[in-house]
Amino acid sequence: MSLDKIKKGDELTQSLDIVNDNIARLKELFPEVLTEGKIDFKVLQDILGKEIEDEEEYYRFTWAGKTQARREAHKPSTGTLRPAKEESLNWDTTENLYIEGDNLEVLKLLQKSYNNMVKMIYIDPPYNTGNDFVYKDNYKDNLKNYQQISGQIDDEGNKLSTNTDTNGRYHSNWLNMMYPRLSLARNLLNEEGIIFISIDDKEVENLKKLSHEIFGEENFIGCIVRTTGQTTGQDSEGLGSSFDYFLVYSKTSNRGLNGLPLTEHDLKRFENEDEKGKYAYDQMRKTGSSDKRTDRPNMYYPVIDPDGNEVYPIGPGGYESRWRFENNTFKRFLEEGLILWKKTKKDDSTVWWPYVKYYLEGRTKRPSPLWNDLEGNKKASRDLRTLFNGKKIFDFPKPLELIERIITISCDKTNDIILDFFSGSATTAHAVMQINSKDGGKRKYIQVQLPEAIDEKSEAFKEGYTNIAEIGKERIRRAGKLIVAKKLAEIEKLKSKNSLLEEDQQEINRLQIAITNLDLGFKVFKLDSSNIKGWDGNPDNLVDNLFDSQDNIKTGRTEEDVLFEILLKYGLDLTLPIDEKIIEGKKVFSVGLGALFICLADGITSKVAEGIGAWKEALNPEVCRVIFKDSGFGDVDKTNSVQTLKRFGINEIKSI
Repeated sequence: MSLDKIKKGDELTQSLDIVNDNIARLKELFPEVLTEGKIDFKVLQDILGKEIEDEEEYYRFTWAGKTQARREAHKPSTGTLRPAKEESLNWDTTENLYIEGDNLEVLKLLQKSYNNMVKMIYIDPPYNTGNDFVYKDNYKDNLKNYQQISGQIDDEGNKLSTNTDTNGRYHSNWLNMMYPRLSLARNLLNEEGIIFISIDDKEVENLKKLSHEIFGEENFIGCIVRTTGQTTGQDSEGLGSSFDYFLVYSKTSNRGLNGLPLTEHDLKRFENEDEKGKYAYDQMRKTGSSDKRTDRPNMYYPVIDPDGNEVYPIGPGGYESRWRFENNTFKRFLEEGLILWKKTKKDDSTVWWPYVKYYLEGRTKRPSPLWNDLEGNKKASRDLRTLFNGKKIFDFPKPLELIERIITISCDKTNDIILDFFSGSATTAHAVMQINSKDGGKRKYIQVQLPEAIDEKSEAFKEGYTNIAEIGKERIRRAGKLIVAKKLAEIEKLKSKNSLLEEDQQEINRLQIAITNLDLGFKVFKLDSSNIKGWDGNPDNLVDNLFDSQDNIKTGRTEEDVLFEILLKYGLDLTLPIDEKIIEGKKVFSVGLGALFICLADGITSKVAEGIGAWKEALNPEVCRVIFKDSGFGDVDKTNSVQTLKRFGINEIKSI
C-alpha cells in the first residue's frame, strides 16, 4: 500500500470550483445530458421543454458587464488565508473570525469550509454615493490587484477606485461589484439562512432587482425602512433623506422571521388574567381587508352563544362578514378555553359576541417594516466615540441596537454563525458579543474587511490607526472589555447590599458563569497568495511541485500557514481545535480532536507514524485521516509508516 498523492484538480489546489460542482449536480439530476464527459445542452433543453425561455423579448434585468460579473462569481480563488496570532485575541479558545482582505476573494475561499453553514448575513455595502466605492475588481487577477493596491490610495491621497457619478457606467460598476459577492454569499447561507442588506434610496431599486435574481423573488421577505434620526441633503432643493433601507431575503421560501420581545406598551394589553396566566383578546370576526363572506365562504358559519342562540359574523351595517378561522378550529379553541364571550352593544341592543384569548407567556410580536423606535446614527457615533475615549475614529457606524434586533429576528441562541463581509468598524461583532452577554447565547461571527487606508489628515490616523481593519479589531477588544466591566459592576452592586438574599447570590453566580462562558476573542486571518512559491495562479500548475521539497514553501511562510491552507481547501472549519505535539523530534498537528493529523516535517520515520497512531487511539475519533509532505520520507520509511498507520486503523493517508 502507498500514500495516495493529491492529483491535479484535487481539493487542495484551489478554493471550491463552483462551476464543476454545479456540473456534477446537473449530471446527478439529469444523467442523460452527459455525452462523452460533456454536457449536451440540446438534450437539456429537450428535458426542460417549455421551461426554456427562447423569445427575443422577455423580462430581465441587465447592465454593462453583467456577464463578466456572473463568471467572476464562479471563478475559484488561488489565494489563501494566513493566520495572524499576534493580532488575535484568545486564539486557542475563540470560535470567532476576523479576516482582512478583499471580500470577493475571501468569500471564494470560504466556499468549502462554510458552504451552507451561515445562519445570518448582514452587510452595509458602499452606497455608491460617488466617493466611497473601493471595491473595483480586476477580473483577470483579483488577488494580484488586491496585493498591489490594498491601500486603495494614490500618490495624491485619492481612492484609486472611486466610482464618480460622472462615470458613464456609474450604476453598472456598482452592480458589477455587488453581483459576484451576493452570489457567493448565497452559497454560504444554510437552509434557514437570511440576509439583510443596508442601502439608501440611490441604489435600492437596482439592489432589489439584483437580489431578486440571486436569491429568488419568492424568497423576498420584505423591505425594512429605518429612520436614521437626522435629515441629510437639506442644502438641496429636493427632499431631504431621513431613512435608509434593509432588503431582507431568505435562502428558502419556507423561512420566516422570529418575533420581537414585547415592549412595555405591548404588555399593557395583557391586563386580564385567569388560571392559565395573563391574556389579551381580539374579536373573533375578521376585520380589515378580505373580511367578507365571499372572501372565505368556509369561514361563515353560526356559533352558539351562552344563551343558546346562533351568532353569525355580521359586520357593521349588516353585511355578511366572516370569522378568523374555520369551524373545526373554533371547536378546538372552544375545548381549550380560548373562546371568550362578552356582552356588547350591537344595533341598539346588547348581545353576546365571541372573542379569542391569547396568552402572554412565550408571546412575541411580528417585526414591523417601519423601524422608527430605535436611536439613530448620531447615537451610534456617540457610542463609538465613547468607546475610543472621545475620539472620532470612524464615520457613519451603524447603531448597535439595530444589529442586535436583526440578530434577534433571524438567529437562535445556539451556535449560529453570523457573517458580515463589509465589516467596517465591526458593529456586527460588537452586537453578537452584546446579545450573547444578555441571553447566554453561543452565536459566532465572521467579519471580513478590506484594510482600506485611512486618510492621514483624519483623527483616526493621528490616533495611530493606518487602516479600517485596525479600527475594527480594536473595537472588538474594547467592546469585550466593556461588556465584562458592566457584568462585574452588576456583581459589585449586588454584593454591596447590607444583606444578601438567596436570589441575589443566585444572580451573582449567574453573572459570573456568563462572564466565563462569553467568547470575546477572535482569530485574525489575512488574505494572501498561496504559501507555495513559483505558482503562477493556474491551478493546473500547483500540485506538480506542491511540497516536493521544503524549498517550495515561500520564504517567511510557516508550517501553520500551510496547515491553515490545507484546512481551508479541504473544507474544514478554521476554528476547529488544533493541538500539536513533538513526536520523535517532528511537529505533528491534530485537527478536530484527531479527525485529521498533519506532519509537514522532513525525515519522517515509522516511529513518527507510531506516535500518531497512539495519539489517534487516545482521542478515538470516528473518522481519521493523515497528511504528510511527500518529500518528508525515504522510500522504506514511507512504506513502513503506511503499514504502521494501517495497523492503527488509519486507511486514509495522503501526501502533498
